[in-house]
Amino acid sequence: MSSPEGTRAAPATPGTGVPPQGTAGTPARRLLGVPRQRHRTRTATAGATARAAAPGTLAFVESPVQLLNVLEWAHAALPEADAAEADAPDGAAPDGGGPDRAATEVTIVVLSPHDPMTRGQLRRMAELARDEGHTVRWEEARGGPTAPLRTIGGLTPLLRRARRIVIGDPFSRYVQLLLALTGAPDLVVVDDGTATMEFISQLARGERLVRWHRSGGGRGARDLVFAPFSATARRRLTPPPEGGRRTVGVFSSMPVEAPPGVHLARNDFAWTRARFGPPRVMGGADIVGTSLVETGVVDADRYLAAVGTLARTHGASRYFAHRRESTEKLHRLAAATGLEIVRPDLPLELIARRGPVGRLIVSFPSTVVHTLPLALAGTEVRVAVCDIDPEWLTANASPRAQGFLDGVTGTARDVQRLPFGQRMAAG
Repeated sequence: MSSPEGTRAAPATPGTGVPPQGTAGTPARRLLGVPRQRHRTRTATAGATARAAAPGTLAFVESPVQLLNVLEWAHAALPEADAAEADAPDGAAPDGGGPDRAATEVTIVVLSPHDPMTRGQLRRMAELARDEGHTVRWEEARGGPTAPLRTIGGLTPLLRRARRIVIGDPFSRYVQLLLALTGAPDLVVVDDGTATMEFISQLARGERLVRWHRSGGGRGARDLVFAPFSATARRRLTPPPEGGRRTVGVFSSMPVEAPPGVHLARNDFAWTRARFGPPRVMGGADIVGTSLVETGVVDADRYLAAVGTLARTHGASRYFAHRRESTEKLHRLAAATGLEIVRPDLPLELIARRGPVGRLIVSFPSTVVHTLPLALAGTEVRVAVCDIDPEWLTANASPRAQGFLDGVTGTARDVQRLPFGQRMAAG
């Protein structure tokens, strides 16, 4: 049986995918089964390449979900530019071109990670971004000891000229360093999943930016060396006093309330719903995997037992693996539960919207319990969430872990809470 929704190969051989070269003007290769966007696609020309040298908007992403949310932001925030381009003759700049057009150009910089699954999904998302008319610049930002210096050196001119910076991960040291090099008057943070909830909380309290799953309060040598850049980035992300020339915005589907001075725009996945689906809905259930074991939060044996219980209870046949789940764990899970392991080649919001998909999607506390109901609005698909029992947590889990995970579940809208979640023991 073919698998349009992702890679169904054995977990031991996850898809890798060679990244594109990332030069402005590289022709986009269309994805099979994905409709072409009717208005924003344009032929790369010397003029487009020249404009990309001084983009109005410069976006930095390190994960497929971040890139997806940059596309959602552009769809929601730049409708006037979209309409102007649609009305212009082929090859002509719309009325009011020049500086105004430059202000709406989006150059997406992919700071490529090492993980092969993440790289593969980023490659596919980059193709979609190019199909939307955006410029994608692929940076091997972690490709050896000199890579950071090369990357930062090459990006510095763009950082100094950009009028707007869009970032997907305010906790990233790489992004924090780049923020310290820009004086752009407009900063926008797009969703990096549930981490956005923690970012907003820490920003409102004036705390230093620390990922929720990091345990311990100590600061290592690298933290101390990087502290000045982190502090600068935090100041840039803090809204200025009223009347200040700089603006800070958040584009999010998470249930967050913006601190005073931060402009909050809601992400309802309008671009995803316009480009994909509606999906073909099948019977049974699909289970969504999580990397809580890999991050040291949840015990592996407890997790595998919980997945098995969910599969038996809801008649699930497929398990959509998180891109960071280890091959060893997925082999164990397949052997113990009989579930078909699917390695998605795109973010799950797009996979589910494209289909086929089960009538019920079961997840542990994660971003998708907030995003899937939005992406699947108007379909028959229901989303359910299984809580994390405190007994599943490892001894090394952060003291904040249980509260954070409970908050992710408790604030989710339009999802079913599984009543037996807290009682699913490892036996």
